[in-house]
Amino acid sequence: MKKIFVLDTNVLLHDPRAIFSFQDNDVVIPIVVIEELDKFKKGIDEMGRNARQVSRILDGYRTQGKLSQGVKLEGGGNLRVELNHQSPQHLPGELVAAKADNRILAMALNLCREQNCLPVVLVTKDTNLRIKADALGLTAEDYETNTTTIDELYSGETEVAVDPAVIDEFYAKGETAAGNPSGQLYPNQFVLLKNNANPSQTALSRYSKQKNAFVHIINTKHGVWGINSRNKQQQFGLDLLLNDDIRLVTLVGKAGTGKTLLALAAGLEKTIEQRTYQRLVVSRPVFPLGKDIGFLPGDIEEKLRPWMQPIRDNLDFLMGSSPAVQRGKSRKDLQSFFDLGMIEVEPLTYIRGRSMPNQYLIVDEAQNLTPHEIKTIITRAGEGTKIVLTGDPYQIDNPYIDSSSNGLTFVVERFKEENIFGHITMMKGERSDLAELAATLL
Repeated sequence: MKKIFVLDTNVLLHDPRAIFSFQDNDVVIPIVVIEELDKFKKGIDEMGRNARQVSRILDGYRTQGKLSQGVKLEGGGNLRVELNHQSPQHLPGELVAAKADNRILAMALNLCREQNCLPVVLVTKDTNLRIKADALGLTAEDYETNTTTIDELYSGETEVAVDPAVIDEFYAKGETAAGNPSGQLYPNQFVLLKNNANPSQTALSRYSKQKNAFVHIINTKHGVWGINSRNKQQQFGLDLLLNDDIRLVTLVGKAGTGKTLLALAAGLEKTIEQRTYQRLVVSRPVFPLGKDIGFLPGDIEEKLRPWMQPIRDNLDFLMGSSPAVQRGKSRKDLQSFFDLGMIEVEPLTYIRGRSMPNQYLIVDEAQNLTPHEIKTIITRAGEGTKIVLTGDPYQIDNPYIDSSSNGLTFVVERFKEENIFGHITMMKGERSDLAELAATLL
C-alpha cells in the first residue's frame, strides 16, 4: 500500500538524495523545511553542501511541473512541497505553533485528516520530534538508509572447527585449503582454527578468498617500530596494516584498544623503515569534546596544534620506542621527518580536491565523519596508496550522526566482501587497567 512520507530538515541535510529512497511512495517536503535549508546553504561544511544539493534537486523538478501540485519521481511516487502548516489547531497548547518542528507536525497531522488520505509517516532523525509525533498519534520513523546497527557490525574474525590434520598441514605448509566452510567467510577475515578433538589446539589464520585457503598472518613477534601486540586482535590489526595487498583497513574499538598507536607504528615502519610508501599522512576531523573554546590565535599551524596534538603525542612515543633510536643508530628526531616531508599531520578540512598517490593515509576518529565525507576521503587515494580508518562508534562528537549512521561503520559493511579490504574490531583495552575499567564501567 502506498504511503506519504514527510521529510524533516535533518534527513535532507544527512542525505540530500533522500527523496529517492522511498520507492513508489509519495514524498512531501514542508515549506518550513525549505526555510530551514535556506539557513544552511551558505555554509562551507558538509551540511552547507548538502543543503545546496537539495535545492538544486528540487529546482530541477520545478522545471518539470508545479511542486505545489506534485511532480513525478523516477521511482513512481510524487514529490511535492506542502504549505498546509498554517492551521495548527490539531496541536496541544504546549506546542508553540511558531516553532519549525511543531509546524512540521501540524502539516503532517493536517495531511492525515484529508479525505481519502494515504497513510502518513513522518521521517526524522530528531528523537524528540519522533516522541512528540507518537504522542499525537502520528507514525514516525528514523531515516535508516546507510545505517548499520552497531551490535551487528561485522567483527572481522570468526572461529572454525577443523580436524587435527588440517591444523598440522597449516603449520607445516603455511596455509591450508578452506574447502566448503559451514558459515560464510569474507575476504581477509581472520579465522581461529580450532581442533574439534582438542579445542586447546588452535591456529590464527586469515582467509584468502583468491586461494580459498586459510593462510598465515604476518609474523610480528619482534615488534613493529618497537611496538608488540598484546592480544590476538592486535595481531590481526598489524597483519592488515602491514599487508600491502590490503588497500583499505578499518580498526574499530573502544578507547585504549591500541587502534591509533598500531596504525601509526605500522605507518612508520612501512614509510620510513621499508620505504614502501612515499609519505605517512595522518589526519583527523576537527570536532571538540564538550564545549568549544572558541577561536584560537596564531597562524594555521598554531590554530590546529590542539586538534593534532594527540597524533603528535603518539608519534613522540613511537620515536622513543624505535629500537634504532634506542641503539643510537638513528639520530633523526621526529621534526626531521616532518621537514623531509615523510610525515604529514593535518586536518581533513583541506583534503577535498587532492590526489594522494603512494601514501600511507591514516584517518583517526573516523566515527565523526558522515558516509559522504568518508567517500570523499577514499576517492582521494591514488595509485599505491593505503588508507587506514580508526575510531570508536560509541564516542561520537558530531551532532548529526550516531553509532549506526556514521561513515566508519558504513564503510565496514559496504566493503566487507571486497578483496582489498580488511577489518578488525578490537575489544580488549591495553592502555592501562584504569583506562580499561573506565571504558567498561562508565
